Amino acid sequence: MEEKLKENLKNECFAIGSLPYKSVDKAMNVVARYCSKIPFCPQLPKLSRFEDMILQYTDNLPGKYVEKETGKVFLTQDTETFIDDLEKLFVTFEGLDDISDEDLDYYGITEEYSKTFRPYIELINKLQPNFAKTQVTGPFTLSSSLTDLSDKCACYDETLREVVTKTLSLKALWQIKEIKKVSPKTTPIIFIDEPSLSQLGTSAYLTISTEEIINTIKIVSDVIQKNGGLSAIHCCGKCNWSIAMDVGMNIINFDAYSFSENMSTFTENLKEFYERDGFIAWGIVPTLDSEALEKANKDILLNKLKKAQELLIKKGLDENSVINNSIITPSCGCGSLSEEMAEKALKLTSEISSTLKG
Repeated sequence: MEEKLKENLKNECFAIGSLPYKSVDKAMNVVARYCSKIPFCPQLPKLSRFEDMILQYTDNLPGKYVEKETGKVFLTQDTETFIDDLEKLFVTFEGLDDISDEDLDYYGITEEYSKTFRPYIELINKLQPNFAKTQVTGPFTLSSSLTDLSDKCACYDETLREVVTKTLSLKALWQIKEIKKVSPKTTPIIFIDEPSLSQLGTSAYLTISTEEIINTIKIVSDVIQKNGGLSAIHCCGKCNWSIAMDVGMNIINFDAYSFSENMSTFTENLKEFYERDGFIAWGIVPTLDSEALEKANKDILLNKLKKAQELLIKKGLDENSVINNSIITPSCGCGSLSEEMAEKALKLTSEISSTLKG
């Protein structure tokens, strides 16, 4: 990573994605107030079901089938247009180096699926920030959350898994292009949200190999990095973080409030990660534990962060890297919180970041 990028990123902050607001204006005002240096694109699942992290990235997904009676979304090779849609996707993906706006727009995020993306782009245009953060659902999480018509997870079908991976790559690239159109100097940070990583290796997914999942995540990450973005990964559970480090992510985001000891077990992987200028985004503000958030204040969380970082330093990791290659975030999205508690989480995130930079 370039030295200027590293310096501008050091101890900055942003949020993970979801907010509890039903008003786009309220959501964007909160983003501008607390995350103006790295504005993030909020998902508003209480405003629309399509803002849910699974549904939001299924628009124009080949094989998508919606059950009329229930509205449930499936992913199957049995739709009438699957073969044509599959061919279109593969041809588009193969031509990434010289892709037209029209071809890429087909896989963009429409207003129906994100009420905030256009206001977010307007905010980027106004602020002209060094960085802008947005996201896609991770290929493992999306393919393990959608089933075919016989209720078999799409992640077990090699073709459907490839469909998901390529479609998400194009949606990530589309977001990079949209950000760059209004602010060429801005470096997009595209998060790959992979909460299902915490389930990899459990009895539910014993037949899915780690190598297959690394492969799919790496495809999305490589598209992001080759097109001027930084690739990041988020998982809010205890998981095998060597996966993210093997992929070559720029940023790893985890629930540091609850799982700092889990992260400290990956010392050897972290040494290599820091050597190539990787950043850890410390999810130190608890959003998955409302009682802890109610009791939290800046000093409590700064002390908890210091102890979490000391776990890595005591295991021989470079102190400067651990402290400086850091970003501050909530532990997960704020979508399930009350509006008051969501704002408290973002305020604490901003305050901790300001204190560390000072």
